[in-house]
Amino acid sequence: MFFEFIKRTIDFTSAIILIIIFSPIMLLTAIIIKITSPGPILVEGTNKTAQRVGKNAKVFYHFKFRSMMVNAYEIIKNHPRFRKLYSEYKKSNFKLSKDPRVTKFGKFIRKYSIDETPQFFNVLMGEMSLVGPRPCFVEELEEQKKRFPECEKYIKEMLKVKPGITGYWQVSGRSEVNFDKRVEMDAYYARKKSLFFDLLIILKTPWAMISGKGAV
Repeated sequence: MFFEFIKRTIDFTSAIILIIIFSPIMLLTAIIIKITSPGPILVEGTNKTAQRVGKNAKVFYHFKFRSMMVNAYEIIKNHPRFRKLYSEYKKSNFKLSKDPRVTKFGKFIRKYSIDETPQFFNVLMGEMSLVGPRPCFVEELEEQKKRFPECEKYIKEMLKVKPGITGYWQVSGRSEVNFDKRVEMDAYYARKKSLFFDLLIILKTPWAMISGKGAV
């Protein structure tokens, strides 16, 4: 209980500070997205990838700058031009190394995790933490359960804590780490519950962002 209180206090305070610090970058990003790509600045609420699974399997809206064309998820599932990529998309942890749906500016903000900065508002609202497991979207989690049934126990452990903007997986290779290994790492984080571990992950995060390692 004490750990949860301290962690929430740190999250809330840090989210306010980070929103202030990153506000110029977020404002500039929003303007460039609006100028260079038709559609909303944030990932549209109707996009199923924006509906993420949080603590205790509660679904929440995931704030994120839009780095793809509008209706990107529906397009890859149903549009004849992209449909053949859908099976590859599912097999590759729902990430494509050369995703044709990503905009030119989207490639840049994804590489350096700028698209993730609106998640500070999820932290402020208590839906996410600064550090925690990566939040899966609903279909992703369902498909990965089928593909890796042996990971069910790890998924249950992972969902006992709030998802995070950064985490053990994010600073250890991101998309280069397969789902089964990733969820095992997230379950380990959920069991550990250590502020010191959180600090180590936070210290590693800037390099992971700058290097763009594993980002797609």
